[in-house]
Amino acid sequence: MELESLKYPIGRFKRPTEFTNEQIDAWIKVIEDFPSALKNEVENLNDAQLDTPYRPGGWTLRQLVHHCADSHINSYTRLKLALTEENPAIKPYKEDLWAELHDSDLPIASSLKILEGLHHRWCILLHSLTERDLEKTFYHPETEKQTTLKTYIALYAWHCTHHLAHITQLKQNQNWV
Repeated sequence: MELESLKYPIGRFKRPTEFTNEQIDAWIKVIEDFPSALKNEVENLNDAQLDTPYRPGGWTLRQLVHHCADSHINSYTRLKLALTEENPAIKPYKEDLWAELHDSDLPIASSLKILEGLHHRWCILLHSLTERDLEKTFYHPETEKQTTLKTYIALYAWHCTHHLAHITQLKQNQNWV
């Protein structure tokens, strides 16, 4: 399998040019369903399977689960900053280095619990957003771009689906299904 398709099994994120309420609701539903979908895919994997990289040179499934918790904690914080400040500059983080820290070797149960509780709170906020809120922005100093909250919702729905696809693709390739 080609490295690009292993890295991006659903393709790279494409910033939407049009937004409808139905599409935003669908993206929020993806975010809302992610913790249970992730748990369903990983809960019966053994340690050897969890310690398998999803691609050559990539993270293990264990690191990937912990990355989702780390990333989504940061995402939730960015949402709250954008809702309470005028175009705040967000704090980037080195996700590759975070994935190498000792807590990324732990059992995945804690990150699954974090995701369950975090997504519950996150989606309550997402469902409460007004049209005006969806136009609020944050600034990413590394990309030097402003992102609207409606684009951010699309990005995180993609992020959930992207990493879930890493897991399902590896399971299929390894005949673990």
